[in-house]
Amino acid sequence: MEKTLTGRTAVITGSTSGIGLGIARLLAEAGAKVMLNGFGKPEDIAAAKRHIAEVMGEEPHHSAADLSKPEEVRAMVTEAQGVLGSVDILVNNAGIQFTSPVADFPEEKWNAIIAINLSAVFHGTKAVLPGMKARGWGRIINIASAHGLVGSPEKVAYVAAKHGVVGMTKVTAIEWAQTGITCNAICPGFVRTPLAEVQVGAIAKEKGVSEDVALRDYLLAKQPSKRWVEVEEVARMALYMCGPDTGSLTGAALSLDGGWVAS
Repeated sequence: MEKTLTGRTAVITGSTSGIGLGIARLLAEAGAKVMLNGFGKPEDIAAAKRHIAEVMGEEPHHSAADLSKPEEVRAMVTEAQGVLGSVDILVNNAGIQFTSPVADFPEEKWNAIIAINLSAVFHGTKAVLPGMKARGWGRIINIASAHGLVGSPEKVAYVAAKHGVVGMTKVTAIEWAQTGITCNAICPGFVRTPLAEVQVGAIAKEKGVSEDVALRDYLLAKQPSKRWVEVEEVARMALYMCGPDTGSLTGAALSLDGGWVAS
């Protein structure tokens, strides 16, 4: 792979597994020094660090910052600036989910989802902007969702948060358009991750159907392609957004959803 990000540094939240880990590895393959963030068992975090070290040439630093706490988000950025020397790329990927009808939605779940899926994006973005401005270059990539563009039942907090992320992306892009800093959102549909694949088995059991049918007719019912979005697809879009010739790509919310929001 061409080392288009040599000399750049990146912080990727929620990157000890799934989409975040995939993005971290691809950015590292392109030459960036990355810092991971996220919870998990010590052995799982160690495995994620080894996964990145294979391509980065050294073990990446890991921040255990709790993104529901603004002071820890700010401390993570300060820590990254100390460890990496700067934060040139911020990928706001961390997120949680809970489903329930609006009338029954627990307030504590609403607060937690808004804190991690939306407020942490604001606090992280605010923290990295001064350094990016001083260097005249920065890339902020927000992993939103198809649910940042359309709604679905029983996902009020998630949909509200992801719509907010898309709105924040646009405002940040407008305000910083003349500084060399870009801000974009990626809006994936259902992505093949270990956590998502578990849902297929649960649906198959609940509906009394095969896993193939559960995937095609239930989980991916809104996705016309009837196939998973792959982690690699999301990671490659993130890498493109960090490329040397993408200075005019800013304020976009790019769908990567097999045709979901087009239908």
